[in-house]
Amino acid sequence: MSATHAPARIGALWQQRMETMREYEVVRDGNVFGSSFSNNVVFSSDYEKAHNQLDALVEKYRNVPFDTVFSGTEVFNERGVCYCLKCRQSIKIPLFDLDRFRSDIMGDLTLVHGIGPGKEAWLRAKGYRTLQDLMQHPKFRSYTHDVLTCLYDGNSAEIMNLIGCRHAKSHPYVLGTAGLHEPENYVFLDIETLGLFSRPVILFGVGMIEDGYLAVHQYLLRDIDEEQAALMATIDHMSGDRPALVTFNGKSFDLPYLSDRLAYYGMGPPTKIPHFDVLHFSRRRWKNFFPSLRLAALETEILGIHRKDDIPGQMVPEFYETYLRTENCGPLVPIIEHNKQDVVSLALLFFHLLGESYGCR
Repeated sequence: MSATHAPARIGALWQQRMETMREYEVVRDGNVFGSSFSNNVVFSSDYEKAHNQLDALVEKYRNVPFDTVFSGTEVFNERGVCYCLKCRQSIKIPLFDLDRFRSDIMGDLTLVHGIGPGKEAWLRAKGYRTLQDLMQHPKFRSYTHDVLTCLYDGNSAEIMNLIGCRHAKSHPYVLGTAGLHEPENYVFLDIETLGLFSRPVILFGVGMIEDGYLAVHQYLLRDIDEEQAALMATIDHMSGDRPALVTFNGKSFDLPYLSDRLAYYGMGPPTKIPHFDVLHFSRRRWKNFFPSLRLAALETEILGIHRKDDIPGQMVPEFYETYLRTENCGPLVPIIEHNKQDVVSLALLFFHLLGESYGCR
């Protein structure tokens, strides 16, 4: 399938709506307060730079065939066809100290219902140092049995829920449960959409650990009618023996958005699997250190990554609309690169945090 005749397929109504669908404000550089306290802003210099970049891309790739720019493959499934781009990135995966994690968990008496910090201190003074010790306590024996059953027999999602009910959802113990999965089970997800609410997802970025590398699969919509196939291809990565989803703000955005798009097409919701939202752990770790906790900011501060010719995520719809309207594939280039770097930085930041919490010393 080629990228030709795209405007005809998406329909004139969609084309007319695109210009009025902008969901961000352009504000004077540094004037955060001019945005009515909205976080979804683009500073005027970035806005101007992006539009200049867009014009340059359209000129550079004028009359250049799609297949000569992107070397991907078509993916067919029962929902249709989409286009997949693949690449590999070297990545350092920390060795997880499972013994230290288990020791910390077993020594946390507050996981038992009815025991807070004060009661824990009192119990420790009485010689109850571990959850196993509490099995001898007449009052807390039954509650402790339930906790130990979950820890010994439960899956990571149940253990995460247990810890999250007694501590914050961003607690290092919650992050530590990721170590109960093999690296090959992680599914790193980032999506690019045509807006914030109930609009098509145009690019699905999925990262998987393969042979010690981060393999990034990007399911690109050459036209809006390929969204169903791309959705199915993405959801397929979340099935298997013991998958664990890793996102950045995915609990508030990516996963609900996917569920909404699946429902739109009458497709079932994504399978419930353990979900590690790196934004939550990043807030806990660095909220007092950096003014911004956006992924692009953290990748610079923590990972030393500096993007070149990146576009604001809020302007992705305009770049994609230009591609559809002109049949010029140039505007897709920075969208694909932006998404790929998001997936790579997500994986790097996740392993950095996991290594800090429970990496082998």
